[in-house]
Amino acid sequence: MRLYNLLIGSFCFLLSGTVLGQQKANYKLADKYLVSKMGGVVFSREVKPNYLPDSEQFWYSYKTSRGNNYYIVNPKSKKQQLLFDSEDMAARVSEITNKTFNTRDLNITPNFAEDGKSFSFMVQGVTIKYDRATGQCSELPRPEVKATDRKVYNRLALMYSYAPDSSYAVFSRGHNIWLRKGDEPDSLARRITDDGMENFSYSDNEVGEGVDIFTTKARWLKGTRRLFVIREDNRGIGTLLVVSSAGGGRPRLVTPVSGSGKYTMPGDKKVTQYELSLIDAETGKVTKVALEKWKDQKVKLLYVSKDSRYLYMQRTRRTCDELDICKVNTQTGEVTVVLNEVCKPYFSDRCQSITFLNGDREFIWWSERTGWGHYYLYSADGQYRGAITSGNWMAEKIVRLDTNRRELYVTGHGREKDMNPYYACLYKAALDGNGRVELLTPEDANHNVVMSPSGNYFVDNYSRVDLAPRSVLRDKNGKLICDLAEADLSALYAMGWKMPERFTVKAADGVTDLYGVMWKPFDFDSTRQYPIISYVYPGPQQEAMDLNFTATGNHNAALAQVGFIVVNMGHRGGSPLRDKYYRTYGYGNLRDYALADDKHGLEQLAARYSFIDINRVGIFGHSGGGFMSAAAICTYPEFYKAAVASSGNHDNNMYNQAWGETFHGVTQTVKGKDTVFTCKVPTNMELVKNLKGHLLVVTGDEDDNVHPGHTLRLVDALLKAGKNFDMYVLPGQKHLYRGAADLFWRRKIWFHFAKHLLGDYSSENFTEMDGYNQ
Repeated sequence: MRLYNLLIGSFCFLLSGTVLGQQKANYKLADKYLVSKMGGVVFSREVKPNYLPDSEQFWYSYKTSRGNNYYIVNPKSKKQQLLFDSEDMAARVSEITNKTFNTRDLNITPNFAEDGKSFSFMVQGVTIKYDRATGQCSELPRPEVKATDRKVYNRLALMYSYAPDSSYAVFSRGHNIWLRKGDEPDSLARRITDDGMENFSYSDNEVGEGVDIFTTKARWLKGTRRLFVIREDNRGIGTLLVVSSAGGGRPRLVTPVSGSGKYTMPGDKKVTQYELSLIDAETGKVTKVALEKWKDQKVKLLYVSKDSRYLYMQRTRRTCDELDICKVNTQTGEVTVVLNEVCKPYFSDRCQSITFLNGDREFIWWSERTGWGHYYLYSADGQYRGAITSGNWMAEKIVRLDTNRRELYVTGHGREKDMNPYYACLYKAALDGNGRVELLTPEDANHNVVMSPSGNYFVDNYSRVDLAPRSVLRDKNGKLICDLAEADLSALYAMGWKMPERFTVKAADGVTDLYGVMWKPFDFDSTRQYPIISYVYPGPQQEAMDLNFTATGNHNAALAQVGFIVVNMGHRGGSPLRDKYYRTYGYGNLRDYALADDKHGLEQLAARYSFIDINRVGIFGHSGGGFMSAAAICTYPEFYKAAVASSGNHDNNMYNQAWGETFHGVTQTVKGKDTVFTCKVPTNMELVKNLKGHLLVVTGDEDDNVHPGHTLRLVDALLKAGKNFDMYVLPGQKHLYRGAADLFWRRKIWFHFAKHLLGDYSSENFTEMDGYNQ
């Protein structure tokens, strides 16, 4: 019987070894494609034109596996040529400096003479002139610096702001504004305001009372002796600090990026208030402008008219669904509403813009009034003059405004029906053209353009995740002038690298198209089945999906080599680059809106491809992606088997006010004379009771964006629910991890998914993080 058991045990061991051998994590292959190790095989991907003085000509440098070369382009003659021979230049520079240079990696910054016939550059502290006609190099003498030429910087002098005619100087002392005549000593300065205080200061530097002089928030109106000042009232607003424990000494409180530690959260009773004042330097009169219309409104300066007669201000309701463009008379303080706009449920801050033109007589306004973002023309007093762009697509960024030709160049998305709607294309529109546009970049790719100073030409850099970056030169009408460069991928291919694949699936509604990218192991075997991992970021201000060529896919290429299919796709509510319905889908449901689409998309991929094992699904992400990953594994505990959630905003009620109130919504209630705002966002802590899979949570202890308290609250809920999970706190790390901590986190993601999706627990025996190389 003993012999029988031994034989059966041996058979089972061999069988399991065969099965598990197919699922062994390939850490060595993943290590090869770590982002930190890819710098030597990824070269130039775009042309960055540097224009010669008063010329259409430009130079650029471009690196390939053969080295770094410099080119000069003449659009008029349609010619591109080497700016110089790199080997010859290196030899000449070596002769002048007595130092040896690598001809393949010569790195200089040409500074062209006005006539374009020569340029100078600095190497090793030596300034060298290159004559383009002769190819000769000569050392330029160092200019003599006379004692009188040396600028002596006085810290106090930098604190003063002088009127355009230098007649007055303004500064801040003790949170208030002080003025003196330009040539008078500070002792004769007048205090102009007396209501400045900490957290409601006229100073750029929030300090206590004292004699120190600081810069002021007040700004001079061009050509006048008048100023305007916008100050923020942050009194009564709570702080949000983090503790720094890394390094020596006592742990200490750290002030977040905001600088003051003041931090408003969704539904807070006390939020930032804004005040606009006008100041006459000659009389000392201060005029408070009556800008308030809505309680807790936000206010920002848009534009100062060229004649300084008007300030154009934007005030926005706290509910983020209505705004006014106001014109403020800088002499009287009178406020006139130029444009009122309502956008339910909220405005798109990423795309919203206003551009003034024609001597301030007109402005261009971006709006989603039709459900798609487009540009509209108005007179300066708010009279509607027509649509500049229109249709079922979105106009995004203004690249150039040609007021002489009355033409607008904009990037747009979704107009070309057979193209991924996220790809940016360049369009030309007439300001008075009734919405008609002309496509200037026809390639099926994501385009990034740089216009020439004259606007007659533009460099078009375009690529896709599955298309090598290419750069061409076009004229203002989109006509191809010449090819410039194509990225060299030879070193990538030589190491076994392969392009990711694009895919399209349907959202959970069965109608909306979702676009994504798939990374496979480079030793992919179509006869095998692989676990699938979804890398997520739910937006709503942007999606994390790669559009341009990438060798690493934000570390997804390396993760796939461990033995996974790794995908990243958009979700409804994730991006403002599509129609308003798509971008606002998550409104009122900030926690759950993206989850069903991710699950449904993965199921479609598994049905489409036999190499995907839908019974082994993982999910991970950072920041909003960490929040989504934890929510997903707790919402669909039978579907997602493993998740990694790093620096997730698991409780959006303690994230910043703008995020929660804009994207989830804030309710305004009038109670008698008081207006009350409330906002309650569902949290991940409410879901932890459902957890069945394997969750790893990570945070940096000095994260001043998504406070580590988010992760700690999630952990507290997991502990109280009796759940088993893993957790790492990275000391000294902010929202984006750096150095050794970043590498630790990346590898821990590999190990976590290898254990729980591949069944490979070998990392448990590693005494070094790269134990797979031992």
